[in-house]
Amino acid sequence: MRVKAALLAGICATVVAFPVQAQDTSPESPPDQTERPGPVESGNVIVVTAQRRAEALQNVPIAVSAFSEEALEAQQIDNASDLQLTLPNVSFTKGNFTAASFTIRGIGDLCVGTTCDSATAIHVNGSPVFGTRLFETEYFDLERIEVLRGPQGTLFGRNATAGVVNIVTAKPDLTGFHAKGEAEYGNYNSIKAKAMINLPIGETLGVRVAGFYLNRDGYTFNTFNNTRIDDRDMYAVRGSIRWEPTPTTTLDLMGYYFHERDNRMRIQKQLCQRDPTGVLGCLNATRNFEKTNFNSTFVGTLGSQEFLNIFIGPSAAGFGASSLYGPDAFSGYVEPKDVRRVGTQFTPEYFADELQLQAHLDQGFGNMNLSLTGMYQETEVDSREDYYLGIQNRSVLQGALNQLSVFANPNLVGPAIASYFAPLAAGIIPNGPAGQLCTSDTRADNLGAFEGYSICGDTPGAFDRSNGKGTSWSAEAILSSDFDGPLNFLVGAIYANSKAKDVDYYVNAFGIDYVTGLLGSFTGLGSVLDADPANNLPPGYFATSFYRNNSPSFTLKSYGIFGEVYFDISDRLKLTAGLRYNNDKKYIKARTTLAAFFNPYSNDGDPFSSPYYPNVTLGDPYDADPGTPGLQDYSIRNVGFDKVTGRAVLDFQMTPNNLLYASYSRGYKSGGINPPLSPIFAVPDSFGPEKIDAFEIGSKNTFLNGRLQVNLTGFYYKYSSLQLSRIIARTSVNDTIDANIWGVELESIIRPSDNWLINMGLSYLNAEVAGDQFFANPRDPGGGDPNAVIIKDITNGALCAVTGPSKAATNGFVAYFNSLIGLRAPTAFPDNSGIASTGAFSICEQLEAFAPAGIDVLSPGVEVNLKGNKLPQAPEFKASLGVQYTYEFMNSMTLVPRFDVSMTGTQYGNVFNGSVNRIAPFTQANAQIQLNGPDDKWFVRAFVQNIFDSDSVTGLYVTDASSGNYTNIFTLEPRRYGIAAGVSF
Repeated sequence: MRVKAALLAGICATVVAFPVQAQDTSPESPPDQTERPGPVESGNVIVVTAQRRAEALQNVPIAVSAFSEEALEAQQIDNASDLQLTLPNVSFTKGNFTAASFTIRGIGDLCVGTTCDSATAIHVNGSPVFGTRLFETEYFDLERIEVLRGPQGTLFGRNATAGVVNIVTAKPDLTGFHAKGEAEYGNYNSIKAKAMINLPIGETLGVRVAGFYLNRDGYTFNTFNNTRIDDRDMYAVRGSIRWEPTPTTTLDLMGYYFHERDNRMRIQKQLCQRDPTGVLGCLNATRNFEKTNFNSTFVGTLGSQEFLNIFIGPSAAGFGASSLYGPDAFSGYVEPKDVRRVGTQFTPEYFADELQLQAHLDQGFGNMNLSLTGMYQETEVDSREDYYLGIQNRSVLQGALNQLSVFANPNLVGPAIASYFAPLAAGIIPNGPAGQLCTSDTRADNLGAFEGYSICGDTPGAFDRSNGKGTSWSAEAILSSDFDGPLNFLVGAIYANSKAKDVDYYVNAFGIDYVTGLLGSFTGLGSVLDADPANNLPPGYFATSFYRNNSPSFTLKSYGIFGEVYFDISDRLKLTAGLRYNNDKKYIKARTTLAAFFNPYSNDGDPFSSPYYPNVTLGDPYDADPGTPGLQDYSIRNVGFDKVTGRAVLDFQMTPNNLLYASYSRGYKSGGINPPLSPIFAVPDSFGPEKIDAFEIGSKNTFLNGRLQVNLTGFYYKYSSLQLSRIIARTSVNDTIDANIWGVELESIIRPSDNWLINMGLSYLNAEVAGDQFFANPRDPGGGDPNAVIIKDITNGALCAVTGPSKAATNGFVAYFNSLIGLRAPTAFPDNSGIASTGAFSICEQLEAFAPAGIDVLSPGVEVNLKGNKLPQAPEFKASLGVQYTYEFMNSMTLVPRFDVSMTGTQYGNVFNGSVNRIAPFTQANAQIQLNGPDDKWFVRAFVQNIFDSDSVTGLYVTDASSGNYTNIFTLEPRRYGIAAGVSF
């Protein structure tokens, strides 16, 4: 009988080393080795449930890597980020909006947004989880972690085009009382503690409780106030109950809670090749320790002397915070040339928690088994930090603040004029132009500085906030057979319901408050709409003086029906065939608000009390609903997707210790809905599903009586509609492209003797854009065309490109138009900019309206062909090596030194590639030495992580034109070292 050896055969195969003790065969569900004996000679039978049942890993024809709890500790894998240091063709990076991307074989979470699904499905004990905070927490009291590489379109979860990470928690042991605890102290005043207690109650019931606590100082030094930020203060607790009323019945219950509140940073550092012209903000050649040119931002353009002169009049120019052609708000700021040194007036704030409740029932019926699993989950995250990670130069705008103070004083300009400017001054400079500057707080009711809700400081503030709450539940049923004949089957169904609410992304800045208040004052629109009771609107509805992308409700309803059959063609040849039907429905209510000039202040929150409301009807340039001036309506959208996926696998047992297999599988990930933009750009309302055709071959081999294990895999993916995110108007917009991906993976375990253990991994990956795919590069809207003129639109901070038959024609047209409105002619970018075009400040809409024949104005820019470009987060080469030796003393004590090193090759953080998006190769090395007491009753350990103190960059985020085109980078942790001790009994 060979059923248990290949339920998921065909995802391709490799195996990761178990460097301490291999996971022993589970006594309650032993792997079937009656006809497929694995490397039992080594005494290390590794057990996984990658095929929905317990099996010896070397017998499973799947690309699955597994880590026992002992392996995690030995390799110093403390969290999800550390997994990439030993897994082939796997990379991991945190993201800009509290999320993360776990990329497998070039496929990761490149889609950004509330309606996006994860390409790498995260499971806990086989159940899918949504919006999980498991990427923040530390690992503790686990049975193992399984990483399945390749599309899992049949048996596992939903939408797993990249693979699955399955976290298997430790279950109660009914055989006896167990407990253990350990404590660790390290640099950065790091204190970590773990504990577990296992208590059997009678012969059929057991309880297990475990938890961890971590507290440490920050990794990053804040030069603004000489403090440390990016610290940690978190804990988690897990309780489990196992009940075995009969030999064929097992009920497992699990409850888990995680909590974090500290000043964790979502990003590590902000880099830029500063653009002296201010048109782009940051240039396109390198990532330097420099700050964006603030004149390129939305605030820089609308708050400029030039904008006010054009749209309000010469008398308003003195209120301009700066000139587009003069010093900007970051003039004079020196960016520390160290990724762990930043300057920020705003101290980061981070809160996250998660609740998981799970029930799992296994019931045997003769040769059949029924498995029922239910999971309930609640998550919340709320994070704020400095939007620019820098200190703005207050002196640049001091003249404007002085003038505002004058015009807000009725004794100097009279009560009629002062009535327009006094609320603005009271909101942002309540103590006068020499006092602190106040920025709107982030509030769900849209009230801010002009209603008395603000955060004040000595320099202009700017920060963003990413927050949201979610609840989800899923239920899954699986019926499987274990017949003696050649044919067996597995059928199942899963339903998942996930809801997110109050998902917000804010950008708050003193400059936005100033610009909205100033323009509202000049246009005489203060509280016009809020003053009309007929609007029936709550106070402050139009008062948004900051950017906010708001999704008050999102719902996902998904179900899948799946099945596989397993047919033994001969004693050594087996066929696996499976199909799955997927159905996903998504609903979202969302809106984007920015700079509502109609009500920059609402007189302390009372919209009906101000005496000055001129009857004007000026249109709001950021209004998504022209029928209601100033109002951005919620958009309500529904989309649905369904797909049939499946696979076919042939596996051939050449010898009892050599397995060869080949597979074809079809993967699917549902599409989603793009959020509304402000201002509005022509982008699709939704994006389609991903599809992948995956072809794989693999071999698992054990030689020399278990002393040598060699696993090799090759794969080719034909990818259609791969979802990629780009930032437009401060909002993530998702597009789709096609890609071809192929690679090889080699993993090996070598045991020269019983005391030596060596594990190695090597992988190569080629992940490229397939076919002609045309997009505009946000870093270079000119597309490399020397005839183009890149335009910074002074009305919204966006970019467009003017193209034509010659450089003289395009530059001449822009120069002539600009001369009519008081702006300068195009100018060249620096020689080392990576930009072939010239650039200018202007107005894209007006240029398009006045363009002569042969001149085109393209927004957001000239499209370039991405064919052949590398996919993001897809390093070409990866290699890892671990060496461990166990020295045995006469008194049964052991001393175990271990060294691990991993090398990750070149990759790109953006599909446009180029040197500015290149992520350099990095090397990480860890070492530890552990003294174990007799029978492993206690241990003492000294460790060091990141021996070379590498500033290893794992990912990039490129912001949009209205924020200055800067790049946020994400890194691994700095060098850590310390000691730990633990006991068990």
